[in-house]
Parts: sequence; structure tokens; C-alpha cells
Amino acid sequence: MTTVRTRRVADHVEDPDGTEGLAVLVDRLWPRGVRKEALPHDLWPKAVAPSTELRQWFHAVEGEERTARFEEFAERYTAELAGGEPHEALRELAREARQADVVTLLFAARDTEHNHAQVLARALRRLL
Repeated sequence: MTTVRTRRVADHVEDPDGTEGLAVLVDRLWPRGVRKEALPHDLWPKAVAPSTELRQWFHAVEGEERTARFEEFAERYTAELAGGEPHEALRELAREARQADVVTLLFAARDTEHNHAQVLARALRRLL
């Protein structure tokens, strides 16, 4: 059984040995302030990230407001993952993940609980 974990990009850059198995960058945009050679990763399936519109909607507010929006964000993002290109990219990610004991989803957000990687991890676990 594959274990799916999430980890901040900043933590991974500081200690890449702390990431086991398949390292997957799950942001649509390259993380700000990180040199490409400083971020070891195996995959970067941009299509599994939230759409630009959804990402901008979620990040348009700060703090408690963003936390309050998270459930709606999670529902919208889950719906995006259910069809079209994001669904195919998620299925491909699941195929890759089945080959590893551990998959680490790397994300740049500061909030480690209320971010798209948490939603994606749940969706990926359901497919595995």
C-alpha cells in the first residue's frame, strides 16, 4: 500500500533527505524564490493543481477568511479533479504512485492544513 504524504517545498529544499519515495511538485506555478536546481523532485504534473481561477479565488482573502473558505475550495477543487484534463492527470499520478511505497506531494503554501495538497492527497488516496 502506498503512503501519501504532503510537505512544504521550503522544508524539502532545506532537507531533501526528509522526503521518502516519489517527490511530486503539485503547484501549477514554480515556487517563488526557489531555484530549479534547488528543488529535487521526480514529477511536476501541473494539470493536477487547482485552476488559476480557483487558486486566485481562494487566495484573494487572508487569515481566518481563507480558513473559512477552505471547505468550499475543497469541494470546488474536488469537482475539478473529477473531470477532463485534471482527472486524467490524477489517474496518471495514481499509476506512478502505485510503483512507490511513499509519495510526497510538495506544495509552496505556508498553511500546512488548508491547501490544495491536502485535498489532492485525499483524492489520490481514494484512487490508490
